[in-house]
Amino acid sequence: MKLLAFLWHRLTALLGTLLLLVVLLALFIGYRAATSEQTDDAAKLASKRDYLAQINEHKVTVGRAPNIVFILYDDMGYGDIGAGAQGSAMIATPNIDQLAADGVVLSDFHSPSPVCTPSRAGYLTGRLAPRAGLPNLVFPTGSLKDAAFHAATNPTGHVRLPAEEITLADLLKAAGYATGMVGKWHLGDHSPSLPNDMGFDSYFGALYSNDMEPFALYDNREIAVPAPAEQVYLTQQYTEAATRFIEAHADEPFFLYFAHNFPHDPLSVRAERSGRSRAGLYGDVMEEIDDSVGALVAALRRTGTLENTLIIITSDNGPWFLGDAGNQRGRKGNTFEGGMRVPFIAHWPARISPGRTEAAMAMGIDLLPTVLEILQLPPPADRVLDGRSILTVLTEGGPSPHDYLYYYDGEYLFAVRDQQFKYRGPAGVLYGTDQLPVGVSMPKKEWLFDLDGDPRESYDTSDRNPDKLLQLRTAFEVRQKEMTENLRGWK
Repeated sequence: MKLLAFLWHRLTALLGTLLLLVVLLALFIGYRAATSEQTDDAAKLASKRDYLAQINEHKVTVGRAPNIVFILYDDMGYGDIGAGAQGSAMIATPNIDQLAADGVVLSDFHSPSPVCTPSRAGYLTGRLAPRAGLPNLVFPTGSLKDAAFHAATNPTGHVRLPAEEITLADLLKAAGYATGMVGKWHLGDHSPSLPNDMGFDSYFGALYSNDMEPFALYDNREIAVPAPAEQVYLTQQYTEAATRFIEAHADEPFFLYFAHNFPHDPLSVRAERSGRSRAGLYGDVMEEIDDSVGALVAALRRTGTLENTLIIITSDNGPWFLGDAGNQRGRKGNTFEGGMRVPFIAHWPARISPGRTEAAMAMGIDLLPTVLEILQLPPPADRVLDGRSILTVLTEGGPSPHDYLYYYDGEYLFAVRDQQFKYRGPAGVLYGTDQLPVGVSMPKKEWLFDLDGDPRESYDTSDRNPDKLLQLRTAFEVRQKEMTENLRGWK
């Protein structure tokens, strides 16, 4: 017995040493990744400055340009609100539903990525996340997860949004807008890639997801609420900050990016909001978020700016552990429809006729090109914009501007679709169970789904549609080749 105990002790010590070495290696590699990517391309930075100077020559004026309020939820599912094709019977969202009734719902809208960071990069830049230099999640600099994650996934990749990227805030600030952000950033935690570096005049919020440490609240570049910030009052604090911004800038064109930390886990809600929903704590959080929308609409109405304000409501990806993905396969973290098809509502009384639902496919990368068309501004000439303007979809019910949508997870292309069919490339999808650490949920082969009749992606129709299979496979391969040859999309 003593011998067995001795051997066990030596084995555990050895395993501990090996683990420590792995961690140290990860930290070293992660540190190198964090320090080697901080010098941004000087030529591209100069090109960005020249472009924004050009935009500055065409400053907008009050009345001609709409105010823009972009509300982005974190991990909200396709079926989590009352409005839309998969309206929730468990969660009451009357304020969001009213905006939908008075505006337009896009029933086939997608986030740029199935996870937080790359999706937000896509929304703000109009570029797929690999183009924008930020294809993977970002963790607090110096944390073990930061080092290990980047060592394991992309040791030479960016750990923040590169400074040469042009954001919606950069564009609108140059065009004469007051620009403010409230909420979750999650695109890096140090200059030159903080909100105030990337076009926002003002910022109040958290730099990361609410399950990451340290979770502090920032007022511009300074810590306003030290970690660990109490999350029970987070939605209230954000809403008050957003309302103050609207009231302070009602006499000039303004852009407000309001990025909630909820309903991302862990969930918190004020006591007076607890117990309201049939959907438990998740539903309570969603209903408080809906209250927040009502407060913003009230502020817009009170300041006389509602008529000419474009309000957009959507999510950064599909639901995580809780939440309703609608009648769709998959959840956050994968490129099935449930991971990326998300709610989308646009409300703009001056331009959008009410009570419409449009089925044209669209993606979060389309927001920046849409704003360019609204303001009649030229796109940057030095880079590819993967998005397309969806202005006619919003205002006239026009067709999708895309021949294809591309589904990326990290640096990898997993699927491509047109308005009806979706092609998944020959890549197996892994999962784990209590009994089996790693298994394969989808064999490594091609799949073709008819989304019109099969939104759950349950039936492979490759044998019934050989021409469509060839068409989408070709589009998949063309895009792979293009991204291999020019990943960042510089012209």
